[in-house]
Amino acid sequence: MWLSRQFFILMLMAFICQACSNNPQKKIYTSECATDVKFKQISFVNLIDSVTFYDKQYVELSGTYVEGKHLSALVNDSAFADNGHSFWVNFTQDCPLYSSASHQGLFDLGNNINNHAMTIRGRVELSNKGDQKAYRATINEVSYLVLY
Repeated sequence: MWLSRQFFILMLMAFICQACSNNPQKKIYTSECATDVKFKQISFVNLIDSVTFYDKQYVELSGTYVEGKHLSALVNDSAFADNGHSFWVNFTQDCPLYSSASHQGLFDLGNNINNHAMTIRGRVELSNKGDQKAYRATINEVSYLVLY
């Protein structure tokens, strides 16, 4: 009985360790911007449908970041990267993002965030629709970002 219990515990620990090694740690980046602001959590689809309601408001939403030449977008599906079903993401030096763990900047040492799932916090700006005005709105003042 004691041996079977010990075997069960060892197997459970091995399973947990295996599960942890398959899930990469999320990376959190923050800035000093908008530290006293309460962000409204909203789904990507909800923000697409109701963007006029959220103009100039601070939101938290998740999606996949896509970057390239003239492209800095948060999308729900990469097929919608530039047809009005995505948001332009305006990363600025005014709100630099740093890792709380390593104090490394988001764009230091060539970090590649293209095609990464992320959650960001920022201010919706309906009057700015990004490059060639192809986006629903811009997410400005990005002050929090989680890479998955």
